[in-house]
This record gives sequence, structure tokens and C-alpha cells, in this order.
Amino acid sequence: MKACFIGLGYIGLPTAVIAAKIGGVETVGVDINKTIVDRTNAGELHFVEPGMQEMLSAAVSEGKLRASMVPEEADAFFIVVPTPFKGDHLPDVSHVEAATRAVAPFLCEGNLFIIESTSPVGTTEAMADVIYGMRPELRGKIHVAYCPERVLPGNVIYELVHNDRVIGGMDDASTEAARNFYSLFVKGTLHSTNARTAEMCKLTENASRDVQIAFANELSLICDKAGIDVWELIELANRHPRVNILRPGCGVGGHCIAVDPYFLTADFPEQTKVIATAREVNNHKALWCAERIKNAVLEFKLSNKRPPVVALMGLAFKPNIDDMRESPAKMIAGLVLSQVAGAEVLVSEPHVSHCEGMELSEYRHAYGRADIVVFLTAHDVFRSLPEPECKTVLDFCGIYNKA
Repeated sequence: MKACFIGLGYIGLPTAVIAAKIGGVETVGVDINKTIVDRTNAGELHFVEPGMQEMLSAAVSEGKLRASMVPEEADAFFIVVPTPFKGDHLPDVSHVEAATRAVAPFLCEGNLFIIESTSPVGTTEAMADVIYGMRPELRGKIHVAYCPERVLPGNVIYELVHNDRVIGGMDDASTEAARNFYSLFVKGTLHSTNARTAEMCKLTENASRDVQIAFANELSLICDKAGIDVWELIELANRHPRVNILRPGCGVGGHCIAVDPYFLTADFPEQTKVIATAREVNNHKALWCAERIKNAVLEFKLSNKRPPVVALMGLAFKPNIDDMRESPAKMIAGLVLSQVAGAEVLVSEPHVSHCEGMELSEYRHAYGRADIVVFLTAHDVFRSLPEPECKTVLDFCGIYNKA
């Protein structure tokens, strides 16, 4: 079998590598970014993901995986491109449509066409119409399905193989064809459904997480007002056999949980009151953190009669990765740099070498010089830093949470 993956980002490239190495599939990865294509063909991973560099290098050197800027004929085609916003948090499926139009000329009878990109309900049907509009002779002769990924950055290799998958075909034959492909490398259970339910399932999973995180973040605001240690409170509350409160943070980031709920609020505004409010709470938490930092700077200047050195620790949206998509930590850093006057601000993100618009400092250097230390992302390396002495610490992610 030969598979063509359109999109070599955080999901597309790992899935292509797994399909090649574990599934034994001849794999072609397609991306419009020439740098990504060139680095992939050189066996170089263009982002941080534990264990993936070794698998990519092996797949390329063994001739199982190569990259290109244009699609080519294959047995199976996978659309794994971004679905960003347009306007006021309205989902933009133009990349999905562009990728669909790019592969349509290469489709043949019996081919498998799968969308993995997070998409509004009805997108798979709309893309099938695009294909049949361009290639009417293929109507009823190809297999079309929606199969969302559900992986955690930092643990992608394990989860692509072991997590259950939802397989939603446009018809039973499409579902079965998709199941046959994923069974080549997925050890988790493959759950059959229709395309619309699969699309809704992906959005539901991440909206649910967003609501749960919003409760934790709202609880942290309450505890700050009441003078209560939120970490101790959550640890005690979770002793209840039917309570499982998540960890608060400085907001919600990443291109799933911070994005997918808007796909529901855009299409179902009257039915998504809780989901919309959760988005507001999580967005507000980042602004609240930025305000806390500004207040800490003012208090230091008043007490010490000099401007402080502020260390902002972490820009990634979650611990131990380099992914800064929709990161509240990065947004907070930008707000502090642009709005806080009279302070030297050092920004540290140990998992990247540069960040556009920000000068980065080595994390030990930043911590050592700082009067005010702000932990935005709970990277493991930060936990090895010495206990702070004579420093103001704003711990928004639980670095010093003993529980």
C-alpha cells in the first residue's frame, strides 16, 4: 500500500512516520513549506517530539518515507492540515479544501480519502462534494472518511499506536476501508461510526476538556481572592472518590483545546452556553496573570525604590514541548513586554532556540538574576532550580506544588 499525507506538521508527519515504520506503508509526505520538505528528506524533524527523530531518520534512510511539495498517485490520501480561525473565531476550512482540490486529480477508483484535520460538522460531506464536482466519474467509487487524531504532544509515538480511534465513513464501505488502513499500525480499538459523529466526537472531547480546565482556573481565581492554596484544596477535594478536578494554569493553549470549542460555538451559538463561558474563563485567566505580574512590578518598585528584573519562565502551551500554538504563556509574555514599563524582563523557553519578537535568556541565568520569577509553563527543568530566596515568585502552573 502507498499513502500520501498532505501536511507535515505536528500530527501529519508523526502519523506518516508511524504508518511507514510500523505499518510498512510506502509513504509520501506533502507540504507547501520547502524547508519542511527538505528537512524531512534529510531525516531531520522540524519540531520537538521525544523519539520521533530516530523513527523519522530510520524511515527516510530505509526508503519508506519521502517528502514532496506536490501530491502523487497513491492508494490512500490523508488531509492533515491546519484549520485556523477567520474573523471572530469562525473556523476556516480553506486549507482543508485547498488540500482536497490538490489531491483530487490523483484520485483513482478504489482509493481511500481521509480527513484528520479538526473540522466543523459536515466538512467531510462538503469535501466529498468538492471531489465529485471536480471528478464526477468518481462518485460512489472512492472511500471517504473522517478519522480524528487524539494524541498528546510529548507522547505522540505511544498514543498514535495505542490510543483508540474513531473511524467515521461516509458509508459502511468507507468505514471498513479506513479501519483496514489504521489496523496496520493502531493497537487500540477502532470504533466505527459515521462521518458527522466522528467530526462531532473530536470537537466534544476537546470542548469537554476546556470546560473542566475552566472550572480549575475559576477555582484558582476564587482561592486567590479567599487566601487559600488552590493546589492543596484540589488535592484534598480529589480525595473524594467521584471528584477529579484538573490542574489550573495560566490559560489554555495548543491547537486543539483552545480552538475546537469555537467550532461548536460558531455553528451552534444558542446551544453552547457552558462551552462559550468556559472559553471566556480560560481566556480571562491569561489576562489575569498578566495583570498580576504588572501589579507585582509596581509593588516591588514601591518597596525597593528601584526597577525589578522579571523572569518569565516558559512559553510553550504545555510542559516539556516546544509547541507555542495558541499558548497563553506566550501571550502573557507579549503583554508584559509591551505594557510593563520600568522593569527588565527576561524571557526563557528552554525548548526553543528563538522566538519571533522576543529575545530569549537561558533559564538558569534568568532565574538567577530575577527579583520576580513568574512560572508560566511547568517544564521539568524548572523543578530542578533551587528554592527561591529573597525573590517574589508567581507560580501560575504549580512548579512548587508539593501535592
